[in-house]
Amino acid sequence: MKSVLKVTAIVAAMALATGCTRIETGEVGLRVGFDKQVSTGELLPGSFNQVIIGDVITFPVKEISVKVEDMTPLARDNSTMKDFDTLVTYNINQAQVAEIYNSKNRSFHAVHDGDVYLMYNYIFNAARNAIYKAARKYEALEMGDARQAMETEIKEQIIRTLAEEKLDGTIVIGQVLIRNIIPADSVVASANELVKAKNEYKTEEVKVATAKKRNESMQANPMAIPLLKAEAEAEAMRQLPVAIANFKGQTLVINGVVTPTVQTNK
Repeated sequence: MKSVLKVTAIVAAMALATGCTRIETGEVGLRVGFDKQVSTGELLPGSFNQVIIGDVITFPVKEISVKVEDMTPLARDNSTMKDFDTLVTYNINQAQVAEIYNSKNRSFHAVHDGDVYLMYNYIFNAARNAIYKAARKYEALEMGDARQAMETEIKEQIIRTLAEEKLDGTIVIGQVLIRNIIPADSVVASANELVKAKNEYKTEEVKVATAKKRNESMQANPMAIPLLKAEAEAEAMRQLPVAIANFKGQTLVINGVVTPTVQTNK
């Protein structure tokens, strides 16, 4: 009889051990009864809770990350961005987990690996809308330099959305990080062409300024023109032997004097 009781106690202990779940740090639990009703009292981190009768739902509440990727918002110049990726983090007030889960539409939440991420889908959509609004304030090529300002605007817009739903004391937005900003290929190509045109224009400006300065210098120096003329004539005389050697006609005029040329048969 004692051995039977001992075996029974061991089986009961094993059942109790395997029929419990522990609420980990950074999450909160809610008990679901056998009648599928969800408790209004939170199960705190560190507690062990039996799941032989009913079940326990766990909710991460600290530093939840929401990736909002592959966005193509419209810029102020009416061009569509090629890619816009953002990361939003938020925390849930653990004392209000039961209220949120029981009162809000279940489509606002997301489920992953057995955990329920409260208001994940809601934050995702709020972030998308905030990104579209912020993008319309900037030219496509300005967004890279305005990254920090855009992060602030997106965060403030999400906070306003939460306040409208009376969730500003329940959900705290940690940070908004813009991970990637890529303008449309056509915008980048146009910008490159504009830079090229500006560089060419600057080159022509330098040429004109140099010619103007040289002309002013020549006018200021009466000897400049005769000197330039003498330099040109001297250069022509230096090139004369080559010109005569390559001449293919019958006569060659040098300084107004007609000089016959003789061709020999080689």
